[in-house]
Amino acid sequence: MFKIVLVAALVALAVDARFLSKTPQQDGRIVGGVDANIEDYPYQVSLLRYGEHSCGGSIIAPVLNIILTAAHCTDSFSTKSLSVRYGSSLINEGGTVIDLSEVLQHPLYNPETVDYDIAVLKLDGQVLLSPQAQRVNLVPRYLAVGGRSAQVSGWGRLFSGGPLSEQLQVVEVKEEDRDACNSAYSGKITDRMICFKDPGQDSCQQDSGGPLVHDVGQIGVVSWGYGCADPAYPGVYSNIDNESIREYIESAVTAHGIR
Repeated sequence: MFKIVLVAALVALAVDARFLSKTPQQDGRIVGGVDANIEDYPYQVSLLRYGEHSCGGSIIAPVLNIILTAAHCTDSFSTKSLSVRYGSSLINEGGTVIDLSEVLQHPLYNPETVDYDIAVLKLDGQVLLSPQAQRVNLVPRYLAVGGRSAQVSGWGRLFSGGPLSEQLQVVEVKEEDRDACNSAYSGKITDRMICFKDPGQDSCQQDSGGPLVHDVGQIGVVSWGYGCADPAYPGVYSNIDNESIREYIESAVTAHGIR
């Protein structure tokens, strides 16, 4: 038990330290949000490392044993060290915890650039439908981009380097012009990424992997950024409507007999 707690603590410290530098911050980036109940965001799950919250995720498959998250949340971690908690508004308590049977990271995921930052998780058991547990639809293909508003939810840090939230948080953010975002990040924004921000509001560390949801479905996955709610740097999300991202998610689900 001591080893598990120690490893989890060291992982958390490493994650926070990375967010203090201006390199792609690989565990998300909720700041300025409000308390939320899981019944209002029943697709939201918590990805656990060694039994403690580390990232977010979303229930996406029709028979509800497939979770979508960010590849950087699972990279270099064994399947046995990871599990998923669903059906709870609170961090590290309540709901139901299920182990993973398989982790499928996008084969082109690059930890240096955080490109193709998508992973599909297969649960070792099925999510039971309830008001606290429902799937989220993926955004329809080829939806017009630009000017969209979306909600992002999670239990991440309340400010950069700050404490995690005990209660699920949600915040609304607005789509940033792609060229402006690319300029802010010195050319690091690829076609697999979309950018959202709003003054004083953002996702933050350990919100990573969580869902960015438009009124028509999930359009993004919390991926990376410089700091949290920094007006100069929007939050960066994996773009679910990108063809290579969408095809990978759908092929991974289909290959496991879910559809």
